[in-house]
Amino acid sequence: MQIHALGLEDFCEEEYSLIGIHTALEDYRLAYLLNKNLSIKFSKSTKNLEFEKDNNLASFSIYNFSSKKYDYDWFLIANSFKNENQTQSNELLLTTETRTYLIPEKKKVDFFIKISGEVGDAYVINTVKKIKEIEQVITSYSIDKNTLKSKDFLIF
Repeated sequence: MQIHALGLEDFCEEEYSLIGIHTALEDYRLAYLLNKNLSIKFSKSTKNLEFEKDNNLASFSIYNFSSKKYDYDWFLIANSFKNENQTQSNELLLTTETRTYLIPEKKKVDFFIKISGEVGDAYVINTVKKIKEIEQVITSYSIDKNTLKSKDFLIF
């Protein structure tokens, strides 16, 4: 009798494509421009992606869109969370800023687009090309999810 062992990776591997975006835009403005240029309809998620790290709560904004035509789920995810801490010292109000990154090894990426489902390479390349056409976007490119150490944060 043959025995087949299932590993944890057999259950957790989600098929998705990942695109990195560099821009100085706010999340709502980027979502609007992506909707306009990609003919999609990102809408603000009711909940943010929240993590607690070193007793600090980090909250990353998420916009989502479900494509009925292609059966894809799209997510626009902020890569950084800025937290301002104010302390008072000798009648001076000091403000310090800390940044927390969703994917620390990609600190220069401002936003990720995660497209869930089996998406062809040509579709991703075409999407990246359209994103690059947005004037306020510095650059955009496909990211190999297998090179990321923190890719578990993208499973939600």
